[in-house]
This record gives sequence, structure tokens and C-alpha cells, in this order.
Amino acid sequence: MFEDRSYKRTFYSAPQSVESLIAAFLEPGIIVLTFLAVNGHFDEPILRPTLTLCLLVFALTFPGRNRFSEHPASAIVDVVSSWLVLLGILLLCGYATNSLHYFEDEVLIWWAVITPLLQIAAVEAGRRVQRWRARDPSARRTAVIVGAGPLGHKVARALRDSQGVICLGYFDDRNRERLHPDAGAELLGTLPKLSEFVREKGVREVYITLPLGSQPRIVELLEQVQGTTASLFFVPDVFGISIIQGRLQDVSGVPVVGICETPFTGTNQLAKRISDIVLASIILVLISPILLGLAIGVKLSSPGPIIFKQRRNGLDGEEIIVYKFRSMRTQDNGPVVKQATKGDPRITPFGAFIRRTSLDELPQFINVLQGRMSIVGPRPHAVAHNEEYRKLIKAYMVRHKVKPGITGWAQVNGLRGETETVDKMAARVEYDLEYLRNWSLALDMQIILRTVRLVVFDRHAF
Repeated sequence: MFEDRSYKRTFYSAPQSVESLIAAFLEPGIIVLTFLAVNGHFDEPILRPTLTLCLLVFALTFPGRNRFSEHPASAIVDVVSSWLVLLGILLLCGYATNSLHYFEDEVLIWWAVITPLLQIAAVEAGRRVQRWRARDPSARRTAVIVGAGPLGHKVARALRDSQGVICLGYFDDRNRERLHPDAGAELLGTLPKLSEFVREKGVREVYITLPLGSQPRIVELLEQVQGTTASLFFVPDVFGISIIQGRLQDVSGVPVVGICETPFTGTNQLAKRISDIVLASIILVLISPILLGLAIGVKLSSPGPIIFKQRRNGLDGEEIIVYKFRSMRTQDNGPVVKQATKGDPRITPFGAFIRRTSLDELPQFINVLQGRMSIVGPRPHAVAHNEEYRKLIKAYMVRHKVKPGITGWAQVNGLRGETETVDKMAARVEYDLEYLRNWSLALDMQIILRTVRLVVFDRHAF
């Protein structure tokens, strides 16, 4: 399920359209232009702090998300939540750097109110234009697919979902037994007939989905179709592979297709780190009395250290030390680590309380400031568990392409606490990989808010 969405989003977005370019600049453009317009309305000069804020906002929001095909209600919720998260980050940055006084309160208030309204209006306008274009066949691109196997059928579904392409059918010269049942019913002919069909029908795009083992046929096919005006796209045969942040890159003139990469590069990496430092610093200051009280409670509950240090695997699998308030009388930190279970006799009464409320995790905000962890990310597992599950679960170690987090997408979706079966751990890993594919600051804030709700109301952790 997760691979399907990732594959379509990653590789079928390659043919850039006017719609995708508009979507990329729409959100950052509206935010920046609205801010400048509000400044002008109140006769505020455009000074260096104003330009700095514009550049920061543009970097955090570019490229914008294409919401034209989303349900109107979902688009509105997405616009508002993303905007609130961005405002929260900007306010925290302003508070931390003592720079809020550079901006007039009335400018910030009007900017905060008008911007999401303009974004929602722009999305609705884009949706109406998209529907109008979808009703006009002349405005849609025609395409054919070479290869009627599972991959070709997958590409056809993705193209038809895009609404901007009319998929005419497939070309393939293999036996029908080797074709996808649904694709075989739309077979237009064999490969030698492709070039003539493209010229006669004025086909705009040709997608080649043949297996990599068919290289000689692919080369011959390219030579034929290059005699037409159709755009050519080769779809890598990575069917069934868990794609993480897949993208086409240029390495000194050599095209390279990325299959598994961290989402935290460039401005994303900077935004993630800044948000971690600002939030962790503020939270540690606010909860310092709670930390002191918990430390006293742990010390009085049973003999032993207040802080338990456990070896975990962090970014790129590097071994790190993670801090927690000690909740057990004895602690495992060797080659075999037994997970805590419900009614575990090793857990002290006070330890049961801080585990149930997740208060034992609070020292990990220090790990965040140290750069070992992030506030949001895949939860770090014991090194012993990693060695066990990396052999049992496909793509298990991919979750280490980012820093581990205090809370994560899996935890707010019901996968907290003990994972006593391989299936439960596999489900947790699937959510972790989904987080890597879809990361955004808005998603991070959503996870943080849902975590707070779980800490207050959830009674199933132990």
C-alpha cells in the first residue's frame, strides 16, 4: 500500500506541467506577496528584517504542495494546519532570537488572517481550472505505454489519476500469459507498430515500462520513436521496492535515480534542526520543575541511578546513547534486551506511572540539543532489537536514514509500547517509512499535538 503511493508520487511527477510549476510557487508566492502587500498597506518600509523573513518563509514553503486534486475540505484543513505550523515556527524563532519587535503587531495579525484565505481561494480557482481542462480533450496529453505487464498497468493507473493525460493503451509483443489481465484488454499492437501509431495519432508521450533485461529491444525502440515528436519517458523497474524520497539527480552529467534517500537535505535539514533546537530549548526551560520532581521520585522509588543510559542506533545506524528516567529495578543493555510487558515485575510503581504518561522520555530533549535525536522521528530501538529485526523485516534499517525521535508517526497511530510480534514491529516500520516519504514541518507539528493528546488520555502504554 505504501509503495504504491510513493512510486506514483516519485516517478510520475517527472514530466513537469504548467500546473505543477504553478503549485510549486503558489503557496510561497502568496505568503511572501501578502506580507509585502500588508506592509505596504500600513506604510511600513521594506527593511532588511522584512526581506529576511520573506526569504525564510520562501525557503520553508518552496516547493508548495499541489492541492488542486484534493477534496475541498481536505485542502482547507491542510492549508490552515500548514499555515498555523509555519506561524508557530516563525513565532518561536522570533522569540528565541528576540526579533519580533522588528515587525508591527497589526501587520503580523492581518498577514496571519489574510494569507490562508487567499491560499484557499487560489486552490479553489486552480481546482476549477483543472476541472475545466479535464472536460476539454484537446487540453489533455495523449500517451501510450510500452509494456503491458504489472508495471505498465501501474503507470497507466497513475496517468489516468492525474487527469491531465489520456492513456490510449499498450504496446507489447509478449505472450498474453505474461501480460497484466486488465492491460491485455487494451493492447494496441506489437512494438514494431508503435512508431507508426504515434505519428498517425499525434501521441504526445510514450512511457517505456519494459523489464531492464530487455535492453536491446529498448534501444531499438528508442531509435524508432525518436523519429517522432513524442516525449519519451523510461520508467525504472523498481516495482515492489520501498522508495524513500526517490528523485532523479545529476552527478557530473550522469543521470542517477535515487531510490532511498533522507528527506533532510538542504533547506529541509536546516528547517528540521532549527525547529528541534528552538522547541527543545523552550520545552526544557518550561518543564525544568517537572524534571526535578521526577528525578526525586525516581531516586526514592528504588536504589540505582536516576538516568538510565541505553545504547541505540541513530542516524545512519551509528550507535548513540539515549537518556531516560529509570523506571525499572534492573536494566538490560547488553546483547539480549527483554522488552517491558504489561505487569512486568521489573517496573517500579513510580516507574509504571512515568512510563504510562511517557514522562520517562523527557530527558531525551537533551539528546535533541546534542544533535543525537530529533523531537519527531522513528523511535530508537535497542541495538539488540535492531540486530534481530533487521534480518526479519524488509527495509527495517531504512528508518535510520533520519535521526530517531522522542515521538513518531507510528506512535501516534497506535503503535506505542511493546511490540511482542514481528507483525507489530513490521507495522511500526511501515509507519516510519511513510513518515520519511511524506515529511513536512506541518506533519511534525501534527505528530507533536497528537502525542500531547495521547500522553494525557492514553492508558495503554506501559
